[in-house]
Amino acid sequence: MNIQTPLKKVAYVPSDREKTFLDSVESAKYDRQIITGLQKFATGKVPEDMQGFYSAQELQALDALKGTDQDVEARMPVKITRHYFDLAKNSKPIQVLVKASPSETFDMDGSADPGKQMDYSPVEGLIHKYELGLIYVVGTCSAHCRFCYREELIARKEVERPDGTVAAKGMAQIADIVDYVKEHNRIVAENGGRHPQTGRERLREILMSGGDPMVLANKNIAAWFAALSEVGIESIRLGTKELAFYPDRFDATFFDMLDKFHVTYPQTKLRFMVHFNHPDEFLRKDEAGRFMDEPGGGLQWVESTKRAIAQFGQRQWLTVDNQAPIIKGINNDPDALRIMQRELKRNKVENHYFFCGRDIIGHKAFNVPIEEAWRILNESQKGLSGVETHARLSITHYKGKTEVAAVSNEPAPGIPGGENGVVVLKLLRGAADAPDRGKITILGRNPEAIWFSDYNDRVIYDEAGLFDGVKP
Repeated sequence: MNIQTPLKKVAYVPSDREKTFLDSVESAKYDRQIITGLQKFATGKVPEDMQGFYSAQELQALDALKGTDQDVEARMPVKITRHYFDLAKNSKPIQVLVKASPSETFDMDGSADPGKQMDYSPVEGLIHKYELGLIYVVGTCSAHCRFCYREELIARKEVERPDGTVAAKGMAQIADIVDYVKEHNRIVAENGGRHPQTGRERLREILMSGGDPMVLANKNIAAWFAALSEVGIESIRLGTKELAFYPDRFDATFFDMLDKFHVTYPQTKLRFMVHFNHPDEFLRKDEAGRFMDEPGGGLQWVESTKRAIAQFGQRQWLTVDNQAPIIKGINNDPDALRIMQRELKRNKVENHYFFCGRDIIGHKAFNVPIEEAWRILNESQKGLSGVETHARLSITHYKGKTEVAAVSNEPAPGIPGGENGVVVLKLLRGAADAPDRGKITILGRNPEAIWFSDYNDRVIYDEAGLFDGVKP
């Protein structure tokens, strides 16, 4: 719920320490060679080697939907970098990830505000649902995943706010966020360490998201880092897929900025949440399409990606974690996920979450059935060591992140509704002070289920309240 009145907009004035740091930051220029829009492919206004990326039949089918309720680009604009195209040429999974398809709009069922995030947006561009705050700092990426969880933000769609107004989501502004953190933490301090309305503790962690913050200049990223540190944020996460789309963005000027930030704010922890969906996004292949062994162990990485990952690995004061949804036609493959988890951990990237697809508009074109996603992840982790298998499978309920903890393969004797086996869900995180965290829900199996509603008639036990209002 919205717990505070939006604060008066004022210009943000950086401290002397911030100014000194920001004056030392260099912002380089980058040539991502981005192609935006299907029209360029249709008219041949792309480099010669990219002209066959969409077949004539594919372009014709997409063009037939233009201007209709099933317009694919209205749902999600087309965008790709040269680097990602070079990977996609030899990878069907990457092509599925980035190429528009008419199937995206065959069924437009879904939520305009997945997870009811706008119920927890006290300041424009901020979602304060959990113990951390998520801020939208930019509304685009270097390329666009067709299954993007933020399709409403990327496509600038209007969403309904709790007060009944309808507008596109706006970007966070430093002054607004700083004032909100100050006010929230002041109220917490004055009330014995808990907010009197939500029960939350002080706000100490921020996730910078969007869009992809790495499309911003170094100085813009540095300005956010410094302002959040000045207001007492102890841990800053930055969510990015730029390591897949354009790894050369992680250049010497960027790491120089990080080093100077660490010197200036040594107590602030940085965590980069990267998004690799498939090993084809970072591993080299031979002419037969096979991954190549690295002398001494492991597999060979794409050189620019390896260089960036190695730079992250040299800095012990930051961490890198990977998380990815399991999406139909992209990574619903246990072998691919096994290779990815093993190689990431080998190179100091933690395996954080895998997700079931969210209920975005058009999600039925992308989502793998929940029980199948669990099977895929479980199968992928066979043969991995304990430290390589840290990733859990999560599905986002409006109450919070929920782990798909187990799916039985055998009937559950004596449990009504469990004749075909059961699914066990566990609430991992919850809104406000997470009163139901750790509670479970048990469901009768439905192998076709791709969202919670597909289990409405199979609720056996609902301690977590994930099916409130649905009679067990």
